[in-house]
Amino acid sequence: MPSVMLRRNENGQMTLYVAKKDLEETVVSIEHESEEKWGGEFTLADGSAYYIEPLAAAPNLPITLRARRAGGA
Repeated sequence: MPSVMLRRNENGQMTLYVAKKDLEETVVSIEHESEEKWGGEFTLADGSAYYIEPLAAAPNLPITLRARRAGGA
């Protein structure tokens, strides 16, 4: 499981960065994005997806978390 960094870019969009792949893409959807649960599957602008174990609340960004590839892309 690689570590990924989630942050906001200069346009206020959330991005996900995978250092091992030198990949940084905009997050287009998050499976769980409520006050009680945040995380799950993150879909990126290039169609790829990563899974981050859901947290009890949305974290302050930037943050580094463990993730794994998800979906068929």
